[in-house]
Amino acid sequence: MKERKAWHVSGYLALLIALISAAGGFYLLINTIVLETNSSAAIISGIILIIFAAICSTSIVIVQPNQAKVITFFGTYTGTITNSGLWMVMPFTNKRNVSLKVRNFNSQKLKVNDADGNPVEIGAVVVFKVSDTAKATFDVDNYEVFVEIQSETALRHITAQYPYDNYGNADLPSLRGNADEVANELMRELQQRLEVAGVEIMETRLAHLAYAPEIASAMLQRQQANAIVSARQKIVEGAVGMVEAALNQMEESGIELDAERKAAMINNLMVSIVSDRAATPVINTGSLYS
Repeated sequence: MKERKAWHVSGYLALLIALISAAGGFYLLINTIVLETNSSAAIISGIILIIFAAICSTSIVIVQPNQAKVITFFGTYTGTITNSGLWMVMPFTNKRNVSLKVRNFNSQKLKVNDADGNPVEIGAVVVFKVSDTAKATFDVDNYEVFVEIQSETALRHITAQYPYDNYGNADLPSLRGNADEVANELMRELQQRLEVAGVEIMETRLAHLAYAPEIASAMLQRQQANAIVSARQKIVEGAVGMVEAALNQMEESGIELDAERKAAMINNLMVSIVSDRAATPVINTGSLYS
């Protein structure tokens, strides 16, 4: 099934003809009754005009902006009208409304296992509109329900292909670190699934992403541990640089230290810089070697 344009002309002409026919028919009937002429020709003509007006009225259709009318004639699809206005189509046809407006679908928070097997909660927003009214009407039972089910199915499938986090591995794509890529992949897969329903996907975005409650606490501790290790590593790198700069400055000033004194100085500086508490100075009243 593929959308095509239905035959239609200006509905104002059909409305005018229907009004004139109805007025003429009622005039003939009323005139015959009032004058009591009992003219069978006038009565038959009046009835025919009224019936013709009723037939013309069945061919009139009003199309609102961003709305389409799917026209069927005794079960046969004849076409679709997408232009807004008052139109005349074939009489005795069925007109079904299909909205062409852009709509949002906000999925529920789904609990899915990621690529590492960790349960995560994820939700997405899907922006879509109908691009083929014939497919949306005849190829699926209810295209809105179809969009909802296929969106959640595609979201589950995409989530299972990515881990929640890359845990410091920049080359590993993840749900948290590559949200835009995941959304684009979801959009491509969803467009393939909804092609049969005549629906165009305009945008997809991840609206919710979190660990499932049963592992959220453990994963939080893991993230905190990774953050602490990274911070300590940065502190150590900075401390080494500061000690190296201090030794170089002393050498440039002409202060020479033997290996033992240099090792003691490095140890004291590293302890005071790396420690997470304030250093307590100790005054050595003896020699440097005791």
